[in-house]
Amino acid sequence: MNDVTAPRFRAYSARDLDALLDRCGADSETKLQIRAVAAVLPFRANQYVVDELIDWDDVHDDPVFRLVFPQPDMLAADELKTVTDLLREEAGPARLATAVREIRAGLNAHPAGQTDQNVPAWQGRRLSGVQHKYEETLLYFPRQGQTCHAYCTYCFRWAQFVGVPELKMAAEKDDADALAAYLRHHTEITDILVTGGDPLIMRTDNLRRALEPFLAPGMEHIRNIRIGTKALTYWPYRFTDDEDADDVLRLFEEVRDRGRHLAVMAHVTHPRELRPEPVRRAVERIRSTGAVIRTQAPLVRSINDDAAVWREMWTRAVALDAVPYYMFVERDTGPRQYFEVPLVRAWQIYREALASVTGLARTVRGPSMSATRGKVVVDGVTEVAGQSALALRYLQARDPEVVGRPFFARFDPQATWVTDLRPLSPSDAPFLDQTAGARPEDRVAGQAPGPTGTTAPAPDVPHRPV
Repeated sequence: MNDVTAPRFRAYSARDLDALLDRCGADSETKLQIRAVAAVLPFRANQYVVDELIDWDDVHDDPVFRLVFPQPDMLAADELKTVTDLLREEAGPARLATAVREIRAGLNAHPAGQTDQNVPAWQGRRLSGVQHKYEETLLYFPRQGQTCHAYCTYCFRWAQFVGVPELKMAAEKDDADALAAYLRHHTEITDILVTGGDPLIMRTDNLRRALEPFLAPGMEHIRNIRIGTKALTYWPYRFTDDEDADDVLRLFEEVRDRGRHLAVMAHVTHPRELRPEPVRRAVERIRSTGAVIRTQAPLVRSINDDAAVWREMWTRAVALDAVPYYMFVERDTGPRQYFEVPLVRAWQIYREALASVTGLARTVRGPSMSATRGKVVVDGVTEVAGQSALALRYLQARDPEVVGRPFFARFDPQATWVTDLRPLSPSDAPFLDQTAGARPEDRVAGQAPGPTGTTAPAPDVPHRPV
């Protein structure tokens, strides 16, 4: 894993899997099974990830290999056999497509109300490529940014990348004026999260066109621009050596000069991603523009489910002048059975890691579930009235009234998601109800501003110390 002079970007797709797997001496059956998984879940890598981040002499225990390359256990045994058999017998594309479509239908392509509760409307028309779940934050999906330098196998937006138009979220040009009108009406929106995919896969001129509407006159209520990206560690040359690297840094400076806080929300899943010299140089250049880098990732079994891994990741982030931001719980989508970690174990890893880092790294929040109703954080295991319980609260929610109010669930060492939890008492039940929240039709101009819509009133719960 030696540092290299910036190469020209080269992407690898499923067609390259056999040749790539020759590096680790994979046998023909293993290759066939991995290609079968890649027929269902998207695969994309590039030469930086392949050459600089993966130890090809030890792929069985290599976290970045599992982070990028499909693994046979990501499909149920019967599903894997179905697709493997079709590939082995060279079945026609129609039969393969039918089998793949059936498997994907069971993978919860758009969790947490992304398409049925988060999409706002203007004058009765749903806006494409936009989500407005929390009052102050709007997510924007620019069309040219709906791919990545490489795909993470755990990605909860896998459906963006499988080539099925009806599963994809992307902004349409025809909705630009409607979005601008929606933003002028909803002045409670202070934060724009430009996401994907990866917006920094775009050339700078396209990124500029995506950002300009949020900086225009009449948009002064928008104070914070966030860009979600994996480019920092999957292709750091985007900020140092690409032909328009200087252009993207100038754009960052312009966003700051126009009075906005600019945050690069860097997805960093394993500390190995932060070790190469190109990443250090990229961070220095980004920080020189006045932008802040915040790091976040889900807790993923077999990749980073170890307190020592998170301790190193947060420590390296601080040393690089980045701010540790979130430890997420792996979402209930895609191959979740391969990646999920019980909530109790997630909290133990978080607590152990947090206890052994500098206070400067204790900015990180977690373990947090981005559920239908909001971001639910596990605060710990405690005892209430003689019963073991999980202490929880909403860090963010469709209904701001529930944010920060402690509630409790019955202790369950096997639960991996909020829907697995049961309330400790009747007063806790409303907090765990994931059906409460806004509907897209509640967000039409002329109604009360804000995305909270019609929700059940926040329960009057007495404070119980954790």
